[in-house]
Amino acid sequence: MIEAIITLLIYAAVLAIIIYIVLYALSVIGVPLPGKVIQLIWLIFGLLVLLWAFRALGGLHLPGLSG
Repeated sequence: MIEAIITLLIYAAVLAIIIYIVLYALSVIGVPLPGKVIQLIWLIFGLLVLLWAFRALGGLHLPGLSG
């Protein structure tokens, strides 16, 4: 379980760096995104990390959902 959490943190950090570099590169070449779009991108990233965390900790067991 600890290995899964460490792997999750490494993947999350790498993905965050990639997102940051892409956003930075877009702003440098002259394609600045509105603030709300950037907030939405980071919100989606946060939700993905939460989903990965639930799966790494044994899954999210909600009635009516299979998988």
